[in-house]
Amino acid sequence: MERFDDQPLGARPHIAVFSSDKVGNFVVITPLLRGLREKYPDSVIDFFGGEITRDFEEACPYIAARCSLYGATADDDRHGGFLGRLGAFVAARREAAGPYALAINCDEFSELNLVVVTAVAPRYIAGGALSPDFRRKLPHRDSPHDRLLADDDWNGAGFVARHAPIVGSNYIGEIFCRLARVETDFFRTEVPTAPPPFAVPDVLLHATTTRGAKLWPVAHWAEVARWCAERGLGVGLLGHRAEVERRLYNAGDDEEWLLAHAPVADLRGETRLTELAGAFARARAAVCVDAGPLHIAAAVGCPTVAVFGVDADGDGASPLRLWAPRGPHVHLALTPAKCRACVEARFRNRDCLVPGHPCMAGLRPAIVTAALERALAGSPQSAVASPR
Repeated sequence: MERFDDQPLGARPHIAVFSSDKVGNFVVITPLLRGLREKYPDSVIDFFGGEITRDFEEACPYIAARCSLYGATADDDRHGGFLGRLGAFVAARREAAGPYALAINCDEFSELNLVVVTAVAPRYIAGGALSPDFRRKLPHRDSPHDRLLADDDWNGAGFVARHAPIVGSNYIGEIFCRLARVETDFFRTEVPTAPPPFAVPDVLLHATTTRGAKLWPVAHWAEVARWCAERGLGVGLLGHRAEVERRLYNAGDDEEWLLAHAPVADLRGETRLTELAGAFARARAAVCVDAGPLHIAAAVGCPTVAVFGVDADGDGASPLRLWAPRGPHVHLALTPAKCRACVEARFRNRDCLVPGHPCMAGLRPAIVTAALERALAGSPQSAVASPR
């Protein structure tokens, strides 16, 4: 196994792409998947992801076969558990398409990814892996792309200057493509869609996330919903079933309060991912915190307001330069409050570290409704507020 330096992969190369089971991660990897197919038109691409994103993975036109590394499946019992199922999948794929010529690991923080990407024994590896004996991480070399991979501050203001001319932005979709030596439209994400099982209101809201530091006060959401109602706009709340929202996404009782105190239709738990994408594609606009649905809305071209507790300098609750969707239809609602607590914690804190949650509390509803008004009018996002 060697580091990938754009060596020829031969005819009909068999490629493995490793991700996670997070929705946003899958969406930002779609430029890489498309770029691989553009660069290697006869390639066979296998995807190692998770049960949460399975709907998208199975419908993606660039993926020939997929396997869940995350989440139990119905096949686990038949194959004697996860390891049996994984081994059977890899053996079947090698039989069908040959050994893996290239593996691309898009989640070096996952120990499971590091082990499995090494175990499939690709000829070349892009991204993190272990040494063939599994005793240590595959060492980085003194090369521009290895220095890019080894940099632990992809969101930093100096990242582009440190790695020019390899990268032109901090955007994670571009970084994945650069590591795999792929050229494409790095900012154009895409997801498959299906018709949703409900009539889609004008504006769709998504308010929860696995990281509590990124939550916006529920009273602010209510003001946005009332602003919409005053203008004759219907509003719907998206998400998982209520019990899942409370257990995994920090909802508490906030969503129930919002539904009881603001003109919002409860659309939670109603969609598969492809249907959620279809709903965003039909809506006039969306307002979302920094979570998977934000990336879905942006990917289908929905005029989207991204509620970030981040100021104009890029400091705040989220790694905005790294993760904010790009495009003129994406409007960033930035906070006037200055706080670097999450930046200094490298965003590893689950909840806010400062009493009162100033970055999100200070992001007043009027800032979000002004962005929503621009989104509804079809005005492009101001370049001043776009991530560098």
